[in-house]
Amino acid sequence: MKLLVGVVLAAALAAGCAVDTAGPARVAERFHAALAADQVEAACGLLARKTAEKLPGPGQSCADALRELRLGPGGGLTAVDVWGDEAQVRLEGDTLFLHHFGDGWRVVAAGCVPVRDLPYECEVEN
Repeated sequence: MKLLVGVVLAAALAAGCAVDTAGPARVAERFHAALAADQVEAACGLLARKTAEKLPGPGQSCADALRELRLGPGGGLTAVDVWGDEAQVRLEGDTLFLHHFGDGWRVVAAGCVPVRDLPYECEVEN
């Protein structure tokens, strides 16, 4: 996978395209800042539509579901990887996955931890 990322990055740079790492990083940090400030409605607004729709249980709002999950603090930014319209943002306390839609970057998964020999397991995902 690292080789593929290197090839994609090299191709983007050769074509004169700068990879936007600031956009997904800002959204991930805003998501966790909203959670920390108990502004869960604002955090829900940063989720992809399908993620926000899948999150709540029966009779529950997105905000109630996020509040109930009690995701830990995000912490400082440690790494951002972007592959076209997909991004992974690693914070000290969380890993988030984002997708770039027409209206900007949106969180598609949060509260993610790596699982040995498997993909990430996420508390919030679509």
